[in-house]
Amino acid sequence: MTQLKSRRGAVTPSRAVLLFAFAFAVMADPVSSVAYAIEAALRALRGDLALLLPTMALVVGIVVLVIVNYHQLVARYPQGGGAAAATGEAFGEGTAFVPIGALIVDFVLTIAISSAAGASAVIAFFPALAPWRVLIAVLLVAGVAGGTWFGHLGRTVFALMTVAFIALTVIVLVSAFFVPARAAATPSPDPGHSPLIAVALAFPVAMALATGIEAPSSAIAQLGQLDDPGRRRFGRVTLWLTLGVVGTSTLGLTAQAVRLGVGVPHEDTTQIAELARAATSTPVFAAFQLTTALLLLSAASSSFQAGPGLFKALARHQHADGTSTGILPAWLGRTNSHHTPYWGVVVFMAAAALVTAAAGGRDQELVLFYAASVFVSFFAGLVAMARFSWRDRRFGFLAINFAGAVAVAFTLAVNLTRGDPVVSIAAALLIAAALYWLWVRSGRPRGIRNVAAEAEENN
Repeated sequence: MTQLKSRRGAVTPSRAVLLFAFAFAVMADPVSSVAYAIEAALRALRGDLALLLPTMALVVGIVVLVIVNYHQLVARYPQGGGAAAATGEAFGEGTAFVPIGALIVDFVLTIAISSAAGASAVIAFFPALAPWRVLIAVLLVAGVAGGTWFGHLGRTVFALMTVAFIALTVIVLVSAFFVPARAAATPSPDPGHSPLIAVALAFPVAMALATGIEAPSSAIAQLGQLDDPGRRRFGRVTLWLTLGVVGTSTLGLTAQAVRLGVGVPHEDTTQIAELARAATSTPVFAAFQLTTALLLLSAASSSFQAGPGLFKALARHQHADGTSTGILPAWLGRTNSHHTPYWGVVVFMAAAALVTAAAGGRDQELVLFYAASVFVSFFAGLVAMARFSWRDRRFGFLAINFAGAVAVAFTLAVNLTRGDPVVSIAAALLIAAALYWLWVRSGRPRGIRNVAAEAEENN
């Protein structure tokens, strides 16, 4: 403890190591989203490479807006809790179940899409494995669940996976400059709309890139060795580091894909794999694919910790004073010798495996559902922050909160017009309603809005 603190607030070596491990582990989810978000946007554009860079620039711009709002949210809740804490405080404890339900769906979809994208990364290097895509993806779900069962690997391992992916991404981007520019292999088809409308309809699909922004606001609860100012600082630094890494890699990879004419890939590979193949040698391409797959599995593992941890926090348990709290069955809170809530892991594994199989093990099928549910959580959190800003007469913050809420609402509305995302949003709201019903039956126990922070604190 004393090694982490400095009387003058200086960054000590121990604190710097902790920040590295925390920040780069937490950003594994949004960084891994780069593997499929750019391709998702291009598919929504019907392969029009000319509109891809403006679309991804808009995506990054909205990520900036959401991060500015979460910068404010982290300041208000340095002990963690994220959108659930804000919503519960602003509108009453019961409303916290809306972002909680959205997060549960998000955890399932993160596991599913990360495992499916991991399978795609493997198949892009070994095309002969394509007939076993679903089996590989489901086995990856089970394999990550098994690893979580015996205790998580720790922040440092996730951080190293993220850094390795970033390093190889830099190599791909630099190498691409030594490859002559070329046009797309086939002419881009008519997107069916004017360029402005086409971009406006395509960017919400790629907002999967924003799915990990919620994580720092909740994960700072893990930093029990720090005081509130320290957790606040770590959360904010992680948010802006995430923006720097995700924004730079996304726009860099997009620009090089456009420059080299890497369009919609055939079914047994991915756009990012084809860019790496075109820009680098075979050994570097192999390393890039391996690192991509490992980073994606790290993101899945993170959700395998967070989801069952949330169930554990919600499970009925008895305190030393004899009082009992919780709303879910007690067995969901049971842990093994590695402190893993194993029944929770089983529930998330079964749900993610079912979703993965239903999507045929294809990440580009799942991405259509992915960006929707977590945006329900974003919207709830931003509306709550707008209420606080109005109450406190902080009209500059209110304008930022309002702009963020409008951008998130527009993203949700456009995604809903596609039809498929209705399923994930409906699932989130049904889970929220079921949890609310259990909460009422249990006598409306206090502290529900802090359950996300409690789940992270026990991880």
